[in-house]
Amino acid sequence: MSNDPQTIPHWWSEIFGEHWAPQAWTLSACSLALIVGFIGGQLALGAASRWARHTDTVIDDAVLKHLRRPLRALFPLTALTLTLPFATVGEQSRPGLHHFLVVGLILTLGWVFFRGVRVVEEVVEHRYDIRATDNLRARAIRTQVRGVRNIAGFVIAVLTFGFALLSFDTVRQVGAGLLASAGVAGIIIGFAAQRSIATILAGLQIAISQPIRVDDVVIVEGEWGRIEEITLSYVVVRIWDLRRLIVPINYFIEKPFQNWTRTSADLLGTVELHVDYTVDVEALRTELQRVVSESPHWDKKVCGLQVTASNERSMVVRPLMSAKDASAAWDLRCEVREKMIAYLQRQHPQALPRLRGELQGKP
Repeated sequence: MSNDPQTIPHWWSEIFGEHWAPQAWTLSACSLALIVGFIGGQLALGAASRWARHTDTVIDDAVLKHLRRPLRALFPLTALTLTLPFATVGEQSRPGLHHFLVVGLILTLGWVFFRGVRVVEEVVEHRYDIRATDNLRARAIRTQVRGVRNIAGFVIAVLTFGFALLSFDTVRQVGAGLLASAGVAGIIIGFAAQRSIATILAGLQIAISQPIRVDDVVIVEGEWGRIEEITLSYVVVRIWDLRRLIVPINYFIEKPFQNWTRTSADLLGTVELHVDYTVDVEALRTELQRVVSESPHWDKKVCGLQVTASNERSMVVRPLMSAKDASAAWDLRCEVREKMIAYLQRQHPQALPRLRGELQGKP
């Protein structure tokens, strides 16, 4: 191809100018910068992966897990941005290329910050393990971290797209014109989005005051389950049969519910047995002590038996025992109920509930 302007295509001269040879070298340099940035990023991430495999810390593994993909995009964009000032691109195309790189860097950095929040969350969750026996503090910290993560992710997304849009001149001009009517528009938007704003504030209140925490045992709408996930708009309750109950976040602010692990995980469990008046209550107490002492679900704190009610047919005997958490308390109650009934059938069959009648002959 000749360097004569008459032989250069019109679109080529608009992009690279009439003297296209330096522009071709610039295009090659930009392409080389992208390739070098990509290869450099891959080498850096590979070296970081090898280093992380030889360490016992969690933060390096979390960084590589969550930031690998955004960093793969950040390295080439950075290399191209550093190369562009030295390029001899045509004056008409330079602002467009510069704006493209600015928008790309804004979106990529927002992606990095968004995934960086997940890195912090994973490190904290590893530090505070909810699988421990006494996990009250761990559940409290995790609930706060998840609340902050949701809010931070929302703020980062809004700021990222906001800065990206503000880089366009037309958007800035429209924004300046809207400032004159911002008061009226704010009132209208406030009325229209008051439920959404109330939902976000409720999520923030849950994260701070913590009426519920992650892995709390709750009774919601008559269902027994554990708090599995807390977001800014809803809460996921994992029910005992593995169903999921999706509850609006405002429910836990406006309506009463039961939280079995609000201050501690240990619970008292009860069993009610209807027995005849002839039963030996002391023998039942002795048998209850033997049953719970052999059970792996008992935490060796509370064990007792009382007569709590009576009527014209039977009396109600209530064994009371403690367990370390709700799951262990449920298993312990079922075990005690089963073994105490078997004991009555085997040793005191006459103590089972019965109906009494009196037959009278003719006078």
